[in-house]
Amino acid sequence: MSRAFVKEGTAELEPLPDLPLSSHPNVVTLRGLASLRARLAATQAELTRLRARAERLDRLPEAAAERDIRYLEARLRSAIPVDPLAQPLCEVAFGLRVTVADGDGQETTYEIVGEDEADAALGRIAPQSPLARALMGAGPGDEVVWRRPAGDLRLEVLAIAYPAEAGG
Repeated sequence: MSRAFVKEGTAELEPLPDLPLSSHPNVVTLRGLASLRARLAATQAELTRLRARAERLDRLPEAAAERDIRYLEARLRSAIPVDPLAQPLCEVAFGLRVTVADGDGQETTYEIVGEDEADAALGRIAPQSPLARALMGAGPGDEVVWRRPAGDLRLEVLAIAYPAEAGG
């Protein structure tokens, strides 16, 4: 084990540095809030399991779990829940799904979600992303410009809907 995080003269580990917290407001969907709570419970259970090990020479996994718990608790304390069903479907807003088409007619659907819930593979984007900023406030039929390093891309907003798990 690296001695970098070990207290001098003991086998105790110094707490790992906290994970960085975003400077943006922590707006979350109800699904995102439930996910944060589930992740916290799972990490707390993992820490309990780690502390119950017979062989505890390597305490780094425990320190990592404690750090993750501090992060998740901070994210939950700062969470600002937004119910997607409270959003009107007349313009793109946090928590809603938006289907767009590029100049070639290629359709893509995105959902604007909290930072902890963002996952590009699932089409879930954070509100601070350049794409979300371009889409927010646009309505069906509007054209927006997504400014990207690879070049600007014009997108037409085709439809706005509630996420499937929100009843839409």
